[in-house]
This record gives sequence, C-alpha cells and structure tokens, in this order.
Amino acid sequence: MSRDSFLPEPPNRRLLLKGAIAAGALTALPTVAHAASSPAGPGAAAPYVNPLVRNRADPHIHRHRDGFYYFTATAPEYDRIILRRSRTLRGLSTASESVIWRKHATGVMGAHIWAPEIHHIDGKWYIYFASAPAEDIWAIRIWVLENSHPNPFKGTWVERGQLKTAWETFSLDATTFTHRGTRYLSWAQHEPGMNNNTAIWLSKMADPLTLTGPQVRLTTPELDWEVIGFKVNEGPSVIKRNGRLFMSYSASATDSNYCMGLLTVDADADLMNPANWSKSPTPVFTSNDTTKQYGPGHNTFTVAEDGRTDVLVYHARQYKDIVGDPLNDPNRHTRIQRLGWKPDGTPDFGIPVADTPVKES
Repeated sequence: MSRDSFLPEPPNRRLLLKGAIAAGALTALPTVAHAASSPAGPGAAAPYVNPLVRNRADPHIHRHRDGFYYFTATAPEYDRIILRRSRTLRGLSTASESVIWRKHATGVMGAHIWAPEIHHIDGKWYIYFASAPAEDIWAIRIWVLENSHPNPFKGTWVERGQLKTAWETFSLDATTFTHRGTRYLSWAQHEPGMNNNTAIWLSKMADPLTLTGPQVRLTTPELDWEVIGFKVNEGPSVIKRNGRLFMSYSASATDSNYCMGLLTVDADADLMNPANWSKSPTPVFTSNDTTKQYGPGHNTFTVAEDGRTDVLVYHARQYKDIVGDPLNDPNRHTRIQRLGWKPDGTPDFGIPVADTPVKES
C-alpha cells in the first residue's frame, strides 16, 4: 500500500482530506517474504548502494523464481506504472525502466497513480495499485492489472477493474500474501463514521480479484506517533518468521513525521480475529538526524541473493524541511538495507542507513 507529485497547483491536501473524510473517504500501500535464517556469509553480494532508485516512492520488489528481482514504485508525476528487473538488488539502480501502463486521460484511473505492487499468482502477473478519476482526484480506490505472459515486460496488461471492498471510500495500498493455503489481501481504507484518515484492513480472497467473507480492521491510528499531521495507518507489508507473521505499516503525514509501526500474530492463530494481533506501542522505524534520512516508510520485504538474508525496502527523503505540500515534493528515494532479528525472534529494523558516499573520480 504508499505521494510525490508535479501536479499543477494542486488544491490544499488538508482541505481535500477533510472533505474526503466528511464524504466518507482517505490516504496511502506492499508483500510477503520468508525471513532469513542467518546473516549473510562471506559470499554475500557487495554492500548496497543508497539510494537504490532515486525519485521512486512506495517501492515494491518481488523476487521471482526466474531469478530476477522485479521493481515497481510510485513515479512522482503520478501518471504511470513502471517496471524494472535485475538479477541482483544492486542492479536495479541501473536497470532499464519500462512504462507498462499509463493513466487514462479522462474517467477512472485518470489521476493519482500510487503504490503499485507486482505479484505472480496462479501463473499470471497482477499489479495492484491506487488511482482516482481524472475528474475527482481524491476519490482514490484500488485497481488491478493482469498479464498472463510469463514475462511481465511482454504480453498485454489487461485492466481488470476495481477491487471492491465493503465501502466506496478512500482506499489504497493493497498487498496480498498467502498463509497456510489461504490468500489474503491487506490494504488501507477510511471507514465511514471513524475519525481517522485510514486504517489497515484484512480479508480473505476468493481469487486475485475478489474479496470473500468479512473484512476486519487490524489497526487504526490512535497513538501519538500515528496521528501527526494526519491520522494515518497505511502501506501494510508482511514477513513470516519464527512462528509468527509480522505486518509493518506506515503512520502519520508523509513528511519527516512519517514512520513505521508493527503488528504481530502467531502463525497458529486465526488471522481474521483482530484480537489475535498485537501492536507495537512505539514506532519501529523513524527519521534519523544522524544519517539524515527523513520520513522512512511504505516498506516491503525481500531477500538477498543468497536466499536467506532478509532485506528491508522503503523510501525516505534526504532532508527534513519541505516547502509546500509533501505530496508535491518528488524526492522520496527507494532505499534498501539488511533487516536484522532480535533474540526474541522479532524484526530489528534498526535506523535508516546513511547515503552511500559518492566516490570521486
């Protein structure tokens, strides 16, 4: 789930969001990786270079069985869906980038193309993304593209329509994962009658395009660090390890206050019972003045080339002060770093690492 923009003189987002809530709507998107069992060994790949990909927010990296890493993210113009691939994570920095789909000139899917995620399900490729009608740019909903070709750079990306949830309200940042034979969708959405922008939801899926059964709220913005600027929980992403599922999510406004929280559930528990999920009382990943990384969030998880070392994928800015609306600032860059694990078996996010020094030629 997940924005920067070059939209011409957009209306004030605070006013728009207030209006969205009054109308029953609002705010911003992720993937499952199986965690590492041990740190990288001597044969591990070279250290990561950060930023990995500049001016790409809400990053999503899928490691496919063909040996490639597939990368997609929000482009700051909010007008297209891009795709890169590389056999190494580091190679994504210089991999050629293809535009696989562009927004519509009018009507649905005509504005705010946000937070795409690419998944391979039952032999087909799917991209879940958020968008709004060109004539109503804050009426954001979740949409799906499908491609049956083995190579997602080939074939045809077919528009499969809106992924329907319980309400027609502001919704985005969809991610899908499986657990013990059941496929789930998690996403961010405004619940009518609630005094928030978005909460995190979970539902089982009948197929890659359809939800089935109840849709349950896992977390709503309620803690001090979740409600700075906007009352936001968004951008869920899941990783499994040590008999538990961990769901990270992002909170607060998309400036330097943006940060990440964590939900935890036992692998044997009923995922659809919100009472089985516990919520970290403090953020697990925040801005850092020492490394000069601000607003880290909208993460996903992947694994390194060794197939064992877990990798955290996220975006952040290199400065704290932003002129104007943060959504109009294009400098959220994709970054990656090793994800650690604490002795109690929970993830250790650490701090956002500093930029890689530029070598003088």
